[in-house]
Amino acid sequence: RFPGKILADLCGKPLIQHVWERVRTCSRLSDLLIACDETHVAERCGAFGAKTVMTRPDHPSGSDRIAEAVEKIACDIVVNVQGDEPLIEPALVDALVREAEQSGAPMVTAMARIKKIEDLKDPNVVKVVCNTQGDALYFSRSPIPYRRDAGVADPSGRFRHLGIYAYQKSFLLEYCRWPKSFLETEEKLEQLRVLEAGHRIRCVITGTEAIGVDTPEDLDRVARILKG
Repeated sequence: RFPGKILADLCGKPLIQHVWERVRTCSRLSDLLIACDETHVAERCGAFGAKTVMTRPDHPSGSDRIAEAVEKIACDIVVNVQGDEPLIEPALVDALVREAEQSGAPMVTAMARIKKIEDLKDPNVVKVVCNTQGDALYFSRSPIPYRRDAGVADPSGRFRHLGIYAYQKSFLLEYCRWPKSFLETEEKLEQLRVLEAGHRIRCVITGTEAIGVDTPEDLDRVARILKG
């Protein structure tokens, strides 16, 4: 939808540099890599001091790309941060790592309360429901849970999924070898492969919502926020 967006200019810097600068301030990460499949992207990232690792260009998902990137790196937990979220909160990244360490969950992600009815109805806003321990029961593009007696007019008590993950490295390498599952194919949500196989995904509640850049309009919106 936005060709070349990862290097698009945002207040005088490439978009990816804003993400890198925020994440490098995290206190619970021992290393930070940018996984990419184009040499000119690696060169631009290297110019501002980032460590890069080249991966194959045919990966079907970000999880597959980072699995290749870290396969030979000695580590316990891997965090997948999207390169198009220049407002990512370092505290959220640290919270995911902390939860992965303490809970031992194979996969940890984030969720935020839905505040607008438009978001509840929007299939591009992924919804999640959890059990009392905070483990995901299901992710969907449809409004869940469905309020039978009053339709879906009230977003209270509903949560949206944020696309950031912390994995136990051993699980990440295993998971990426599995074939696509039925639910994953139906909803076009790769995390459903994990639930369908019977593994748990712990969800951390956050009060912040990172704004991803999918269009030039999104880039302009983030620029206004940074300038303000």
